[in-house]
Amino acid sequence: MIGKLRICLAAAVFLLVTLVMLPVHLVALALDLPLARRLPHIWHRLMCPVLGLRVTACGELSTRRPLMLVANHASWLDIVALSAVAEVAFIAKAEVRDWPFFGWLARWQRSVFVDRDRRRSAGSQIAAIAERLDRGEIVVLFAEGTTSDGNRVLDFKSSLFGAARDAAGRSEHGEIILQTATIAYTRIHGLPMGRRHRTLATWPGDVDLLPHLLTVLREGAIDVDIHFGSPVPFSPESDRKTVTRGLHGEISRSLSDVLRKG
Repeated sequence: MIGKLRICLAAAVFLLVTLVMLPVHLVALALDLPLARRLPHIWHRLMCPVLGLRVTACGELSTRRPLMLVANHASWLDIVALSAVAEVAFIAKAEVRDWPFFGWLARWQRSVFVDRDRRRSAGSQIAAIAERLDRGEIVVLFAEGTTSDGNRVLDFKSSLFGAARDAAGRSEHGEIILQTATIAYTRIHGLPMGRRHRTLATWPGDVDLLPHLLTVLREGAIDVDIHFGSPVPFSPESDRKTVTRGLHGEISRSLSDVLRKG
């Protein structure tokens, strides 16, 4: 009964907040106002308590620009958590655009949709990423290219950093700053999750979205830690595979440390 009440309350608050903020956001988007970046950040901060998500940020988000955050990816909750701590835009797979509900949220947050199978559109996609970075926006890259079980970091796809390298070349600065953001789901109802119960928060791709969303709402008390690493300059001359291995190692060590401490 408590779980059903929590779901109903969350749905009511979601609808109320969204109906109030969405018209303002659409106007800000049409006029290209800075508010268009600010409102999704505010919306996600408001949604965290609705979802029962408590976000703790450790380390300092770099003030250097252009800035791309490189993160591990375990759940759709990653987007809520990262958006709650910073004004960010995401690089997303093209198919996300057509997902029910989350596709709408991705478009609202002005995500850059990348179709890896259409090479003809690669130039325009890279140009869109470079434009966002040059405007001072923080762009998030989920370097695994898919979601994991939250207990480990999957191999990074170095090809995704090809777009980052090209964006650096197109940037008026000649380079961009890469910074890791390690996302770790650590506790539920104040108790350490452990490997077995981490699936309550994480969302591997073979799990249906709606049942997972309802499970999160019923539980209503999940802790997620975000650890920011050291900024790394990245230019067209940087060795993409070397940088990829270094960032993967940093996030893997950070995730292991956080989960071990619980």
